[in-house]
Amino acid sequence: MTTSRKSPGLTSLLICTVLFCMGAYFTFAAVQGDYGIFRRVQVEAEIDTLRAELDALEVEVAEMRNKTRRLSDTYLDLDLLDMQAREVLGMMRADEIIIR
Repeated sequence: MTTSRKSPGLTSLLICTVLFCMGAYFTFAAVQGDYGIFRRVQVEAEIDTLRAELDALEVEVAEMRNKTRRLSDTYLDLDLLDMQAREVLGMMRADEIIIR
């Protein structure tokens, strides 16, 4: 009595191939996927850029608040008022000469 059986080499080869493909897919997804290493590096670089921009904007806001306070009714900086009148309104004093 002879019984025919499939060779065990073909089944194990198929299983190894499927496992290798799954491993390759998950490795690729871990490195280059939406939540992979490369995307994380991009997000961290964007965070650094946005933090630098936020710091610059905070400095600008602090300068604007300082100028606003210096031109308010409770505290008036005459030098700043003079500078603003010259820049915005194009005014000058009577004893000055404009050279272009």
